[in-house]
Amino acid sequence: MRIALHQPDQAGNVGTILRLAACLGVAVDIVEPCGFPWGDRALRRAGMDYAELAAVTRHADWDVFEAAARGRSGRIVLLTTQGALPLPEACFEADDILLLGSESRGAPPEAHARADLRVRIPQVPGTRSLNIAVAAGIALGEALRQTRLWPTGSLAPEVR
Repeated sequence: MRIALHQPDQAGNVGTILRLAACLGVAVDIVEPCGFPWGDRALRRAGMDYAELAAVTRHADWDVFEAAARGRSGRIVLLTTQGALPLPEACFEADDILLLGSESRGAPPEAHARADLRVRIPQVPGTRSLNIAVAAGIALGEALRQTRLWPTGSLAPEVR
């Protein structure tokens, strides 16, 4: 299981997701460019010392990320407010890549076209979207529950 972020805008959200990934033993892909300098103070503050434990791969752009994803056996599962499949109905697999778009623009058309699944988190009518760190936590929790990939309690979980 992996989390991928497409051109994230907010360092604090990325830091939070890095902390989530480190704690749950999940790798993170960052599709650049980011909307902030990589060493941003907000990233360090949100990730605390956990961000250093996260397995992060930075990709120069979508094409580089997509080529790397093609080389893996996993599906790209796009989390999007435009997804036809509600999260409770999605069936996750152990090698899925959970892709989230940027906070300000969402995912680009090429991500929508490439996604193997387009999943939305059901929300109350009249609301637009969740914060991407919150959405990542909700979706990752469900994906780990379904695949039974929760860490076993070791201090250094193996990155999958």
